[in-house]
Amino acid sequence: MSKEIDQLFTKAGTAINNSLQNTKLQPLLAEFGYTAEKLTEGKALLDTATSLNITQAKETGEKVQATATLDEKRELANREYIKYVKIARIAFTDEPGIWKSLGLAGERKGSISGWISQARQFYSNLMANTDWMTKMNTYGITIEKLQAGEELLQEVEEAQNQQKTEMGEAQEATRLRDEAADILQDWYSDFIAIARIALEDNPQYLEMLGIVKK
Repeated sequence: MSKEIDQLFTKAGTAINNSLQNTKLQPLLAEFGYTAEKLTEGKALLDTATSLNITQAKETGEKVQATATLDEKRELANREYIKYVKIARIAFTDEPGIWKSLGLAGERKGSISGWISQARQFYSNLMANTDWMTKMNTYGITIEKLQAGEELLQEVEEAQNQQKTEMGEAQEATRLRDEAADILQDWYSDFIAIARIALEDNPQYLEMLGIVKK
């Protein structure tokens, strides 16, 4: 889609700009309704679509960066979280009630929201129980370390919210760009169809608009 839009901008830009710059060409087009004013309208459509395309590229780039940041922060937070989960499984062997409270059984959830909920349950319930923390301390796991791990989890949540924001902005920018491109395409298609008629006896002018007469 992006390639097609780029091609449209190139073709429409050639046709519109050359029409506006050539004073000999303009009277021939004006006979069929494409006056300088109407060509200027086409130029405005082109400028709007081009501007929206630049914005769309910017927003898409920000979305990609936000996703990369989220992945990076989740990987870091998960590395710490899994380390503590493994130690807790050793510390609380044969303690099914604790395993249930800390969510130690089974695989970690794949979705970000599920994984965050699972990790939040682990950190909150573990740090809230003095006896469990005393047992974890024997393995070198302090409440400060767990708090640091929970802070990494908070950063993941913030990065996820930012990613959602960027995704929404990129989606809206794409919608606006595509709508503008559709309007430009309609104008350009009509213009080229008329130009083929208006300049039928002037193939050099058709070529100037990017039209190769068969």
